[in-house]
Amino acid sequence: ARIFVREDGRTKELSRSEWDAKFPGREPFVLEEGETEEVFSRNITHNLNDMAQEAGIYKHLWRPDEIGITKASQLIEPLEKGLALLKSDPARFKKFNPDNGWGDYEGLVDFIESYLHACRKNPNADVSVSR
Repeated sequence: ARIFVREDGRTKELSRSEWDAKFPGREPFVLEEGETEEVFSRNITHNLNDMAQEAGIYKHLWRPDEIGITKASQLIEPLEKGLALLKSDPARFKKFNPDNGWGDYEGLVDFIESYLHACRKNPNADVSVSR
């Protein structure tokens, strides 16, 4: 069983010992892993939409269907370019950190790195985004 929590605009996985330390005496709601063909799933707050737009990858992250993206392989190049741009000028993008603290530059970079890794590993995977 895997335990996930939402924290600072990100979904984080916790071990059972981390859960117990963070929430003593509480039991998590647990879903047992079943068979699935899903190869990657993550959640990112939409509060980072302006930052992603500035990096030229908003639609790639939140609305790939609107720009004809159906396969992971189609995301590799745009995500590489967007990630390189983000990393080339952190100060430019940190201006877009949400005032409410729900999401930040580091979280978006981490999300894109993970997403890009999954796309490279599974280039023929179908892309599906829930909003």
